[in-house]
Amino acid sequence: MYKFPIIEKFISIDGEGPMAGALATFIRFEGCNLRCKWCDTTYSWEAGAEKELLSAQEIYKYIKETGIQHVTLTGGEPLMQKEIGTLLSLLAKDEKLLVHIETNGSIPIEPFKKAYGEENIRYIVDYKLSGSRMQEKMAMENLDVVTKEDVYKFVVASKEDLEEAYSIIKCYELETRCKVYISPVMDQIHPQEIVEFMKAKRLGKVKLQLQIHKIIWSKESRGV
Repeated sequence: MYKFPIIEKFISIDGEGPMAGALATFIRFEGCNLRCKWCDTTYSWEAGAEKELLSAQEIYKYIKETGIQHVTLTGGEPLMQKEIGTLLSLLAKDEKLLVHIETNGSIPIEPFKKAYGEENIRYIVDYKLSGSRMQEKMAMENLDVVTKEDVYKFVVASKEDLEEAYSIIKCYELETRCKVYISPVMDQIHPQEIVEFMKAKRLGKVKLQLQIHKIIWSKESRGV
């Protein structure tokens, strides 16, 4: 039986995304195929990271035991996990659960959407901008397959990142097809600059996103 490498599992508030501020059960997988310049979860892929090995059934059992109906699969990169389909199949069959998959945007999501449906599984897709140094790794086809319950998230570190995000949002008409968030890299761009940009560009359907968990706890805290 396959065992997933899990860096941490815990209950906390969702610090960002459509369920920001609500309790969620988090499952953080080990491993990532990107190396973003501003990554804030390097411990999920660094050599020697502590982890536990859990089967899909064991993960599902833990989720149910928490009593929390909202689940966030994160990492690292959840969709690069071997046998992730086994876990998604279990979660998709449980109509009491709402599952958000936080994915880095480098892996096509359409095969997962087709295989496991969209009734209770939604995708929070990153688009890595130039400031991340990972823009060339993006699966551009994801921009065409997101739907109204999904999210496209743009993490910005500069005015140049903002301009790039704006071009993508408009080119792919994301405001009319999914939720769109812009989030600042801490200590690199002030949220006020993002607000002023949104006002200037009249981005009335885009939301500024601040990471609540980093306001409540220190940015070094884990399991929060």
